[in-house]
Amino acid sequence: MGEIQGQGERMVQYKMRILGINCMNHDAAMAVVDYSSGTGEILWAAHSERYSKVKNDHYLNQKIVDEANTFGPFDKVVYYEKPLLKKMRQFYAGQYGLAMSYTEMPQWHLDHFGIKIDEYVKHHDSHAAAGYFTSPFRDTGATILTVDAIGEWDTVSISTANKNHIERKETIQYPHSIGILYSAFTHRCGLKPAEEEYILMGMAAYGTPKYKQKIYDDFVYQTPFRLKKNLHRGLSDWEPNADVMDIAASIQAVTEECLAELWHRASKYGSRNLVYAGGVALNCAANRVLANMGLFDNIWIIPNPGDAGSSLGCIAAHHKRHLKWEHPFLGHNIDGEYPVDALIKELKENKMVGVASGRAEFGPRALGNRSLLADPRGEDIKDLVNSIKKRQKFRPFAPAILEEDVNEYFTLPTAVQNTPYMQFTAACTHGKDFPAIIHHDHTSRVQTVRKTDNPGFHALLTEWKKQTGCPILLNTSLNIKGQPIVNDREDSKAFTNKYGVKVLG
Repeated sequence: MGEIQGQGERMVQYKMRILGINCMNHDAAMAVVDYSSGTGEILWAAHSERYSKVKNDHYLNQKIVDEANTFGPFDKVVYYEKPLLKKMRQFYAGQYGLAMSYTEMPQWHLDHFGIKIDEYVKHHDSHAAAGYFTSPFRDTGATILTVDAIGEWDTVSISTANKNHIERKETIQYPHSIGILYSAFTHRCGLKPAEEEYILMGMAAYGTPKYKQKIYDDFVYQTPFRLKKNLHRGLSDWEPNADVMDIAASIQAVTEECLAELWHRASKYGSRNLVYAGGVALNCAANRVLANMGLFDNIWIIPNPGDAGSSLGCIAAHHKRHLKWEHPFLGHNIDGEYPVDALIKELKENKMVGVASGRAEFGPRALGNRSLLADPRGEDIKDLVNSIKKRQKFRPFAPAILEEDVNEYFTLPTAVQNTPYMQFTAACTHGKDFPAIIHHDHTSRVQTVRKTDNPGFHALLTEWKKQTGCPILLNTSLNIKGQPIVNDREDSKAFTNKYGVKVLG
């Protein structure tokens, strides 16, 4: 394969085109990276659910495999965790059916598509690499904090990173897991664990954390974090007469305090740069609290920090090379120019419109290419959009705003200069003007938009502000509750026909 030189070191050139896979767990995904130039160019990355139309699909399907193969052939296939190590943990946890099943091995599943795995990477190494090797900290280094439900055994890990080297410093293992704790309370509140934690986060604003101490008494040691009992099978009928909003507020408060302890531990490794990875990093309400602690100057969270993002991370973890990260628009492409004028016309006439244009977002949040957009100024808009999406009425919506306007309308957390991937909540200083994007606690999950992030969406916001004086659009994912986000033209037409909302693209 030859050699390449870089930054004074002699580097072996790795095989060129690599396929990364996450499956057999929630939210299967695939990614393709080309290392022929030395720096990994991300050619494509996508969620299996967008092709199968099964929300949080655990498995791959022929449609996503066919699209992946358009970027092949592949010199190597890398998988995001170590299956045998995971089966050892399943035996320990009493999940004997899963542990003994041959059909639960990823290679058995991939045999159906003619794919052979060449390399396996540990689960938390995939998370850490997805975060660090896409971060802007290549030359300055960083501390990496990974928090999720569970990998093979690991639930929390802290690593240091410099250049192309990541070194694990601390690990917490199963059953002591913040992610499992939060999922158990998600189930207790009548929601689907490992899927609807974001709804629990939204519910928390409506409650009072009156059960916080009870959660500590029954379940949690905070410093250092440990669980008093294994909550993998849930809480049963814990506090059966409690208001679920108060339970949500209580577990959110406990989670924020336990995460704060981990952030303090991560800060002791000296770097002012933090890479935050794992599914728990999607808790944008906790992220706001933590970013205001003053422990770090710069925080990087990839827009897909959960397991789906590990289809990209496992490639970087194996090859130990940075990825050329430019934006999260890496999925299925819908050709054509971004329909700015048509979108504004529809927004003015009907207050709401869908857009499906360009490449789909890699991550759970729509950022302008597969979005349902609305004028945020009307008193009835929030209820109208929730009704269309068949969501609970209390659910909030995100504002999209030009980056140069954000500080006039929102108070971002201390360590946050911009938030292009909706990863932090912020207090809105003009809440009365935009009732559709304000949550019950007067915060919003803000998306800042630069031209370099998404030229089409940036042009739309610019023209919308010019014509209406309003600098904000309500932005939510183009889907119905319980269904995946729209992926292709057929999905767009079906959405319009079924729900009566025009989708342009």
